[in-house]
Amino acid sequence: MPTVHRVFNFAAGPAVMPVPVLERIQRDLLALPGVGMSILEISHRSTIFEAILAEAEADLRTVGGIPDNYRVLFVQGGASQQFSMVPMNLLAAGSTADYIDTGSWAVKAMHEARKVGVVHVAATTERDRYARIPRHEELTLTPGAAYVHMTSNNTIEGTEWRALPAVGDAPLVSDASSDIFSRPVEVARHALIYAGAQKNLGPAGVTLVIIRDDLVARAAARKATLPTMMNYATFAESRSLYNTPPVFAVYAVGLVMKWLIAEGGLRAIDAANARKAAKLYAEIDRTGFYRGTAHADSRSRMNVTFRLATAELEERFVAESTAAGLDGLQGHRAVGGMRASLYNAFPEAGVDALVAFMGEFERRHG
Repeated sequence: MPTVHRVFNFAAGPAVMPVPVLERIQRDLLALPGVGMSILEISHRSTIFEAILAEAEADLRTVGGIPDNYRVLFVQGGASQQFSMVPMNLLAAGSTADYIDTGSWAVKAMHEARKVGVVHVAATTERDRYARIPRHEELTLTPGAAYVHMTSNNTIEGTEWRALPAVGDAPLVSDASSDIFSRPVEVARHALIYAGAQKNLGPAGVTLVIIRDDLVARAAARKATLPTMMNYATFAESRSLYNTPPVFAVYAVGLVMKWLIAEGGLRAIDAANARKAAKLYAEIDRTGFYRGTAHADSRSRMNVTFRLATAELEERFVAESTAAGLDGLQGHRAVGGMRASLYNAFPEAGVDALVAFMGEFERRHG
C-alpha cells in the first residue's frame, strides 16, 4: 500500500479527526469484527447497532462527566436545527428567552427564536465587531426567563468564553459546537448543551444534545403542538432511535470518545489545546507583522483569527501556506483574514509547522 500523504488541516469544520480513529474506521469499514457487514450496512434496529449506540453514550458520559439526570441524544440537522428546536421546545407563550449576542452564529440562533416567541438580547458586543466576550456587568437578564442562550465559542470571530456567565436560576443553553470537550465541562451548570459533531466529536451528520430531565418534561408537555421530529422528548423516549439515525456518524463519535479517554480525558486535552494555542498566539504577537483580531482576554483556543497588513499579503499568505501543506487557513468569507482551527485532533506538529512558516513568510515579505 502506498504511503498516504496528509496535509495539516486547519479547516473550521468538517475538520481534522484523530488518525487512530481514521485507521480504525479504515480497518473495519468492509466488515465490523465478528459481524460480517460494514457499519454502513447494518440495521439501526439491530442489536449490533444498539450496542454501538449504548457504548457511545456511556463513553460520552464518562468523558464529559454527565450526571444521571441528563439525557444524551443523537439528532440530525446540525446546530442550525437546534436554533429552532430550542425555542420550539422551551419558549412558551408569554415568556421571554434571553440571548447573548457574541457573533454570527448567535445572530442566526436569535433569528430563529424570534419566529417562535419573544427574544431579549441580554448583551451584545456587535459595536466591537464581536472581538470580545461580554463582561458580566454587561448582562441584563430577564427575571423568570425561559432560558439564557450562549454560544461558547465563536468560530468566525475567534472568541471563546473563559468562564460561564452567571445566570442565576435560569436554564442555561449553550451552543458548544466548536469547543465541546476541548476542556472540562461544567455540565451541571447547564440545562442544555448542543453541538454539531464535525469539529471535536466526529464526522458531519450527527448532533449531540445533552439535556436535563426537567427540560425533557417541558418538551413532552408540547407533544400535541410540536412536529414529532422537532421534540426533544421524541429522542429521549426512543433512545435516539425514533427514526433511522446517522449510524456511521454515531459509530465514529464513539471511536473518538475512546480516543479521548486513551489520551487522558478532558484535563489532558485541555492542557494540549492550551499549549497549541499559546504557541500560535505568541507568534502572532511577536512583532506586529500579524495582528490578532480578538481581544486578548477573549481569544479562542479553537479558532485563532488574525490579519496581515493588506489584502494582497493575505492572498499571498493563503496561496503559499496551502502550497506548503498548511490547508484551510483562509478566514470566513464574512470577515476575511486568516483562521487556524486547532481542534482536539489537530496535531501540535501542525502548529509548529505553521509558526515556522509564519516566521519565514514575515522574513520574506515583512
